[in-house]
Amino acid sequence: MPYSPAQDAAPGPATWRDYYEIGKPKVVALIVFTAIVGMFLAVPGLPPLDAFAWGSLGIGLAATSAAAINHVVDRRFDEKMARTMSRPIPTGHLNARQALTYAAVVGVLSMLLLWLLVNPLTAVLTFLSLIGYAVLYTVWLKHVTPQNIVIGGAAGAAPPVLGWTAITGHVDPYALLLFLIIFAWTPPHFWALAIARRDDYARAGIPMLPVAYGIAFTRLHILLYTILLIIATLLPYLTGMSGLVYLAVASALGVVFIRYAIQLRRPNAPGHLPMTVFRYSITYLMVLFAALLVDHYVNLRF
Repeated sequence: MPYSPAQDAAPGPATWRDYYEIGKPKVVALIVFTAIVGMFLAVPGLPPLDAFAWGSLGIGLAATSAAAINHVVDRRFDEKMARTMSRPIPTGHLNARQALTYAAVVGVLSMLLLWLLVNPLTAVLTFLSLIGYAVLYTVWLKHVTPQNIVIGGAAGAAPPVLGWTAITGHVDPYALLLFLIIFAWTPPHFWALAIARRDDYARAGIPMLPVAYGIAFTRLHILLYTILLIIATLLPYLTGMSGLVYLAVASALGVVFIRYAIQLRRPNAPGHLPMTVFRYSITYLMVLFAALLVDHYVNLRF
């Protein structure tokens, strides 16, 4: 009989910490932050307080629901991976029914808030993003194609668009630029982690790019997508959406990212470098969107 961490666990009743963990709070925080930046960029001044507050809460709850569903669907794979075997479901602190009930309650609440207190378009787009991540990516794409991150990245790139529509009630071309940035950022971000955890993914039978095509192939594609990302990050300035503050920060961040991607291609690259790139990519996105926000109000132009 194969080993399962749950067999050694002696869990007590589920606690709020277990539910908190299956909601992936760090991931949700980044999602909500990019959505909030979208809200502020959507208007010249400050966004309306009610749309800002209810929109942020609704988007955050939807992301939490999607994360909980991800924990349920991936529970058999999480048991086999060192990175995830200590999660609440593999250890037996929560069962699938408890997690799904939590996801359903939080998901329904998010839709009600967005539909009734924000606007229907934001509710519909948020629902599609939830389904895209929790079902299309987690259930299907993740297990059938090495391009899972590229295709499924659309759901993860949606938050700035959701934030924008929460304030304006429509999808703006500038919001789509923010979508494009996160869409291009997602592959090098996740592929760096996939290199570092290649053995884990191989053991679980998940066809991430380094498992299916090898580490050298993945390193090349990290470099190519990083170049695409840097090009995408220049578009807000080139289209007049953002000014010099953003351009300076985006350029500096891009230089560091491309340097990491080039170092990763070297045969003698240190073993810790993929995780360094992964962690940097998170900082990169946070600082980049913070720069968009600051630039929106500083507004320096040639």
